[in-house]
Amino acid sequence: MKKFHIVKLGCPKNDADMEIFKGLLQSKGYKYESNPQLANYIFIDTCGFIVEAKKESIEAIFEYVSLKDNNKNLKVIPIGCLTQRYFDDILKDIPEIDGLYGVLSPKTIVEKIENGEYFFKREIPETLYDCKIRAIPDSHYAYVKIGDGCSRNCAFCSIPTFKGKPKSRSIEEINEEVEFLVSKGVKEIILVSQDNTLYGIDNYQKQALPDLLDKLNTIKGKFWIRVMYLHPDFLSEDIIESIHRNEKVLNYFDVPIQHISDKILQSMGRHKKRNELIKLFEKIRKEPSVIRTTLMVGFPGEKTEDFEELVDFVKEIKFERMGSFMFSKEENTKSFTLPEQIDEQIKKQRQNELMTVQSEISKNIMEKYIGETLEVLLEEKEDNVYVGRSFLDAPEIDGNVYIKNFGDKELTFGNFVKVTITGSYEYDLEGEIVE
Repeated sequence: MKKFHIVKLGCPKNDADMEIFKGLLQSKGYKYESNPQLANYIFIDTCGFIVEAKKESIEAIFEYVSLKDNNKNLKVIPIGCLTQRYFDDILKDIPEIDGLYGVLSPKTIVEKIENGEYFFKREIPETLYDCKIRAIPDSHYAYVKIGDGCSRNCAFCSIPTFKGKPKSRSIEEINEEVEFLVSKGVKEIILVSQDNTLYGIDNYQKQALPDLLDKLNTIKGKFWIRVMYLHPDFLSEDIIESIHRNEKVLNYFDVPIQHISDKILQSMGRHKKRNELIKLFEKIRKEPSVIRTTLMVGFPGEKTEDFEELVDFVKEIKFERMGSFMFSKEENTKSFTLPEQIDEQIKKQRQNELMTVQSEISKNIMEKYIGETLEVLLEEKEDNVYVGRSFLDAPEIDGNVYIKNFGDKELTFGNFVKVTITGSYEYDLEGEIVE
């Protein structure tokens, strides 16, 4: 039996793709091998977004190619975004690889493997799949890809060049996949795409995310739905209201605004300005909600006063969750040739300052939950402490809830429990089980 190992890099959309890919290979008789040294195939799902992600992907390719020294039957095959973007360069610079696939559907990749065709790329990326087979994730949450591709053309972003135009799956396909996952015990469904506000624009000729959420909310069973990647320029009142009204959908809004200086926003190619963003957040907070955002520091032309405006805005809005990254100069983007590039050291200083401010804000927000009772999804146990997440926390990027006082009970992973919060940290909470 042929054995395979998967290395997942990059964003949750890659996670969704690889669960489909894993399930398809297993349906063809391949066995998943958790130890890469014992595998016949290693598939590396790469990321090509920014410099650090590309570097991580290249390092991973070299790391796994080195395993061939002790395993002559091993084939190392990179796939995904980096390979779509730099297909010919990788072929030339890393001849040790045994195959190379661009952005293709999992079904296409499996067909190529079965036919012994190990090098393949489409000029127009193949980002979607219609597949009724997927592996069950080891965790109690699952990423479900509702679409892919982007047409926003933000000045700093290269993604449209290797992901293509937006494409959406049908509501029926997505509903069927979510029903399957819930039937197998998955307790949190996380909807992902490059931009979920674009869902349905191509196949329903409208923003169809509200229709999708209304449909998924009717699926029987106790589970959460979390919506990620909501572009602020097109986050409509209908979408906000659909998240608020559907019981299974968490009031968690992932809205990456990137900056707040009108000058920088215009240079980035973003449409909503400062005052419009403030109004957007006011609409979201008409109902108790968590807002997560992502901010960029060091975009070309960012003056000290622009950065100070950003810091002041973060202090004013008080985001529950926030991430940040430094501008990365990417070829084939509008920002690549912009003047007034910012020194790397200044970028690092600004990012550190911004995250220090957010750390204090988050600490104060977390303290306010002391004494409250939250619903928590149990996920693991570490050193006699149960670990879970509340509606505040998306996996891998946000915080956790640590449960130290649970009596003599052995709790079941994947269950929802009521936890009274007794302590807090910058990003995490601590509590005890409600009897």
